[in-house]
This record gives sequence, C-alpha cells and structure tokens, in this order.
Amino acid sequence: MFSLKLWAATAGVVVFTSTLTGVQALDNGVARLPILGYNTWNAYQCNIDEDLLLTTAKLVKSLGLQAAGYNYVNIDDCYSEKNRSAAGDIVEDKIRFKGGMKKLNSQIHALGFKTGIYSDSGWFTCGGYPGSYQNELRDAKTFQDWGFDYLKYDNCAIPYDSITRQGIVGRYQRMADALKQISANRKTPFVFSLCQWGWSQVWLWGANLGHSWRTTGDIAPKWDSLAFIINFNSFITQATDFYGRNDLDMLQLGNGGLTYEEAKSHFTAWALMRSPLLIGTNLSAITPDILGILKNKEILAINQDDVVGKSISPFRWGINPDWTSNSTHPAQYWSGPTKSGTVFMLLNTLNVPSTLSFNLTESPWIRAGRQYSVRDLWSHTDNGTAVRTFTANNVPPHGVVALLLKDAGDEPGGLFPECSVWWQCIDKNGTHVGG
Repeated sequence: MFSLKLWAATAGVVVFTSTLTGVQALDNGVARLPILGYNTWNAYQCNIDEDLLLTTAKLVKSLGLQAAGYNYVNIDDCYSEKNRSAAGDIVEDKIRFKGGMKKLNSQIHALGFKTGIYSDSGWFTCGGYPGSYQNELRDAKTFQDWGFDYLKYDNCAIPYDSITRQGIVGRYQRMADALKQISANRKTPFVFSLCQWGWSQVWLWGANLGHSWRTTGDIAPKWDSLAFIINFNSFITQATDFYGRNDLDMLQLGNGGLTYEEAKSHFTAWALMRSPLLIGTNLSAITPDILGILKNKEILAINQDDVVGKSISPFRWGINPDWTSNSTHPAQYWSGPTKSGTVFMLLNTLNVPSTLSFNLTESPWIRAGRQYSVRDLWSHTDNGTAVRTFTANNVPPHGVVALLLKDAGDEPGGLFPECSVWWQCIDKNGTHVGG
C-alpha cells in the first residue's frame, strides 16, 4: 500500500518520502475513468429542489458540457425530510421534491445523464438529515429504487465507539457491502465515492471499497485552498489509477475568489491528477471564460485517457527542496505518461510572473538523446520542437502551463556537451565529456 514517511522537519517545513507497494483498485465494471459531472453543493448547498436539478441538467446539456463528457448530475445533502418514515425509510422532502425522486431521475435520465445521491456513514448527514448508519442496505435499496447510479458517502455524526466497535474502514465497508449486494441485480454497479478526508489516510484503503476518495477537507474558492490541496496530493499521486483515484473535491470555477489564471491552474491540476471533475458552479451565471476552461478538450482527453490511468507527479519542486511539504507553495514541475505522449504541468505558485525552465530528462518519461514536439494544451498550438530543455517565460501569478510532448526522433547531431546533464555523463574511456 501507499505510505508516507516523515524523515525531516526543520523550520516548520515537513519533508516526506513516499513508497507504493500494490494499491488494489476496485474493478467492478464501473468508473474505470474519472467521473465527469455536476454536483449541487458548491453553488447551492441546501437550497435545492426538483426544478433546480432539472434546470441544471438542461443547462449542462445546452451549454455543451454534456457533449464534452460531463454526464453525471448529482444531488448533495439536504434533499430529504428530517425524519425517516414509519417504516424506517429515507423520504425525499415533500415540498422541494414533491414529484418524487423517481420522476426526477427519469426526467434527468431522459436527457442522457446518470444521477448521483448523497448519504453519510453516521447517524446524520453533515447537514443534519438522516444518515445511513445501521440502515445501509435499506438506504442502498431506496437509492436504487429511486433510480440513482452514484453515491457520495460522507463521515459526519459518527456513533459512539461502544456502538460501532470499528474504525473508519469498517463504517465504509458496511455501505460498500450493501451496494455490492443490491448491484447483483443491476446492469451496472453503483459508483461509490468516499467523502472521507486525507488525515484518515483514505488513500491507503479507499481503493478496496470505492472508485474515488476525498483526500482533504472541503475546497474554498481561493488560491490558498487550491495550493493546500495540490501540495497535499503531490505526495500521494501513486494511489491513483484506473477504477480508483484521489478526489481533490469539486471544481470551484465561477464562484468568485479566483482569477482567470488561477481557475486555469485549478482545472489543469485536477484534470491531470486524474481527479473526478464535478462542476460546482451556478450554470445560469457562468461566464464564457469559465465555460471555455471546463470544455478544454485537450485537457479533458488526458483526464479521460483510456490507456494510461495514472496521475501526473512532481519531478522537481522548484521553489522548495524536493519532497518538501509547503501548503502555500506546492511543487511547480509535474509530468506523467499518456497514450499520446508525456504531459507536463508547470505551476507558478508565486504572486508575480515567473519563468519556469527544466531539463527534459528531469521527467522520468522522457528519453535522453531525443527531441520532442511541443503542444500547448491551453493555446491549442504546436510550439516547435524542444531539444534537451524547455523554458516558459513570464508565466502569470498562480498561472499554469500545460504541455504535451511527443517523441520527434533523435536530437540533432553535434550538440555540446554530449549529454544534457553533463556532470552525470562519462566517456567509455573514463573521461568526462562536457562542462
């Protein structure tokens, strides 16, 4: 399993090393790729009803987001009555969802979407509505009867230890088992999303139960929140692969608080780390700029890569020594394999424009002695050929550069020194070859 080992702490900066020994993903035929869709919480919290959900689904479709791949419409907390029925079932709010969840689901499904619902592993949800503890199978059957395809499962209002006699894994296992039981009669199993946060080391065990797992607390629409989440996840990227992935929380684009450049960085980091992408924006007020970010086909294609499922990872931290945890200045230089080449993310974590430069072979996915064509995934332009190094000038504050590099053959002959990292290179007769 994945583990983090503390090996130094100086001047308030914590430094980690990491290892991974065989994370086992839950391959049950669904959610092989990250989920794309919409979730109500960020934009509306408890102010939801059936008209809002149906209107939102229609907007996801009319704005072209469904065509771009966003095919889930998910209801979060606060959709039910505060008390269960006399028979013990969760009941949808009789005023706000007066037509019933079955009808609403059939209408949204008719638009070509899948749908998601929310519950909790405790007595109550985080909003104070009925949780699923000791009612896991009953609630799973209710969600199935209502027509849902996806369950987000939270961790509020935990029962006393003397009642549970188990830890976090056991509480989530109860619902995983219930979903497995009811899925025996479904064409496709439920997608199970664990909303249990990173300090529980959920990346160690989540892949055995669900298809994604939250790694930090809730996101906020500000740069400091994005930087914290990116930094935390920089140490656990190895936990993500097909059927199981770190969930960096919902997309906070268009809710105020982020500049355009920060919004691009937000979307790029989430997509290239292969997180689920759940929009949390009021779509009736979305701007063309934010819509353009969400519909970036080249970035989305990497998030939805059907050959390579792994996240990008840092190959150099930049401002800080490598493997340094810094919640305000996370790693700046990232790369990872894709079916189409090597993808790079260069992140300017400073408050001023910055030039970001690297040697190509710093990335483990680049071959020495080769040249690479450069595709800019935001300008959607081919930017020539990179030989040995690449430099991005004047990257805006908190801005991002996203590149796809493809092998374009041997590098030109006669280059000096003979090695791009000349101090590591030696002739077969034992003499150094450059410098």
